[in-house]
Amino acid sequence: MYTLCNVARHHFAGPDAVYVLDLQRTAAGLAAITSDQRLSLLDAARLGAAAPTSWPAGHLTALRVFDAAAALVCSAGADGHVAVWDLRLGAAAARVARFQAGEAPVLSLACSAGTHTIAAGTELHNSTASIRLWDVRAAPAPKAHYREVHSDDTTALDFHAAAPALLLSGATDGLVNVYDTRVPDEDDLTLQTLNHGASIHAAGFVGAAGDVYALSHDERFALYDVAEERRTGDATRAFGDLRGVLGCRYVAGVTPKTDGSGAIVGVGAQEDRQGQSWELDRDGSVGLPGAHGEEIVRAFCFVDEEQLVFTAGEDGNVKAWRPGG
Repeated sequence: MYTLCNVARHHFAGPDAVYVLDLQRTAAGLAAITSDQRLSLLDAARLGAAAPTSWPAGHLTALRVFDAAAALVCSAGADGHVAVWDLRLGAAAARVARFQAGEAPVLSLACSAGTHTIAAGTELHNSTASIRLWDVRAAPAPKAHYREVHSDDTTALDFHAAAPALLLSGATDGLVNVYDTRVPDEDDLTLQTLNHGASIHAAGFVGAAGDVYALSHDERFALYDVAEERRTGDATRAFGDLRGVLGCRYVAGVTPKTDGSGAIVGVGAQEDRQGQSWELDRDGSVGLPGAHGEEIVRAFCFVDEEQLVFTAGEDGNVKAWRPGG
């Protein structure tokens, strides 16, 4: 294990405590959503020294990058809306599109710039948990609406990076599904159903082959091989409860490596501010001393060329970390 040093931070303040709910990297800077219902753009090179650009955006529940190079991101809200933002634009012009995904809160998003597609998954509402897909060039009418693929809240969505017609979803019904979105009939579009056996917190494609990861709300982690078409839906590698495996209190997230060689797991110890509250990568762990102290870490991202790690937490802080201080 080796440690990183906290070299900069930005604190979001308000009349009430502000949580940083998610953090995503774009060419224009770091996009963050916060509990005070705002979308903000921070300068990664001058974190803490430059005031962020900020937009009121409603009660936000999810944030995903649509096109990092073009600084396009998507957000979703508890009122059922999905919005597309161009972070290079100022004021009201930054929100370049807005769609309605229904009355239920949107809990999950996925974006594919190559196919111009946004997917949104909703909370269970009137006995239905929906997944809608939009072609942003033809919005606001969705190009597909799946109503029967899950029986509970849809908490995770992900497009396959190399085969963007493939969409993965996970839900609190314990299932992770893989779909071929080119199939128009909902009864025939599911290619594989994986039974994780516990409410899904996060799931996605990982690695260069057909691997899928699933993380439950009780911190159970497993890998599945979709390419093998394992009809039972059993895991190819079940790690169990990561709290025991990694000696942590919770799992903050899973980020696939850009070279396709695996994934980085971010975990929090949620200890006092003198402890090591983060470990990244199970085999070659990295400690971030103090991190966000007793508050939960919500997100992390990397700027590899600058050797920087950014974390965001419920203490209202976005922090930058670098080897050697």
